[in-house]
Amino acid sequence: MRRLKGIVIITSLLVVCFSLYLFLFNSNPNQTKQIALETSNITVTTDEAITDEEHASENTGPEKEEQDGDVSSDIAGKEEEEVVDGENRKRSTLTEDIEGKVREVVEGVIKLFKKDLQVVAIGDSLTQGVGDETKNGGYVGILNNTFEENNIDINIENYGKRGNRTDQLLKRLEKEEIAESIQHADIVFITIGANDIMKIVKNSFTNLHVELFNEEKIEYLERLTAIFHKINEINPDTKIYLVGFYNPFEGYFGDIEELQMIVNDWNESSKSVTEEFENVNYIPTSDLFSHSDIKLLSDDQFHPNTSGYKLMAKRILENMEEVSVEQEVMTEDAE
Repeated sequence: MRRLKGIVIITSLLVVCFSLYLFLFNSNPNQTKQIALETSNITVTTDEAITDEEHASENTGPEKEEQDGDVSSDIAGKEEEEVVDGENRKRSTLTEDIEGKVREVVEGVIKLFKKDLQVVAIGDSLTQGVGDETKNGGYVGILNNTFEENNIDINIENYGKRGNRTDQLLKRLEKEEIAESIQHADIVFITIGANDIMKIVKNSFTNLHVELFNEEKIEYLERLTAIFHKINEINPDTKIYLVGFYNPFEGYFGDIEELQMIVNDWNESSKSVTEEFENVNYIPTSDLFSHSDIKLLSDDQFHPNTSGYKLMAKRILENMEEVSVEQEVMTEDAE
């Protein structure tokens, strides 16, 4: 009986040791696989951020912050609150500083508005204000807040949507809310076209050549023309301003001259389309961002930062027929 009991004990120990070995052996490959998967995801996300705005996910940030909070909130809660308070104060100060600089520009032209204006801004991320570190809404937010602070009744409705191309904007004009706003608008600002170029780069990244851009440009111009016709159909009395785009690849591929040539060609072609309409004007911006001595792009190297949006706001005011800009105010540098 003792011998049988001893055999059972020894057998049990062998089974336990073997099971433990299998557990440890299997857990390491899974861990390695998971790390590889996470690294792959990071690479994909980075590539998408470089080549296409459409697929940029804005929901992962809050989820990650919530997970981090579950782990460390009890340990560093007080420190995080102090950091947040400091960042909020810093952001508030920065916002006031930026608004103060642009306010001087707007004050030089606000008095020359002859009536209250309803303005609609529509298009891609440049209208949405992506990259503005003050979260102020880019050039639209700068103008809107400045008008409000100066008690000027100029309302700007912002329908900018990150990643929008001409085909998508054309469909959005069918939406009741947007069409109704345009129907009552005195002015419509449009930023569009950069994502049409980005789509070509993404789809043919390993085999890019000029012919691809020339072929797509034909269809792009047809859609752009359709956009102007659609807005005029909704409101034939409105004034349309097409804001040109800069080279979104200069931050990464500034040494490739062909990309700048393509952007210039598309902008010039867009300008030619605007000249076919009596109520459509073109506002260039590419020169503002080309070889600048100051940083005008956000950390993603694609979208303008607050300084970039400030230059866009100034350029738009300089080119609006509804206002007359005093030159000495526009050229004054606010330190």
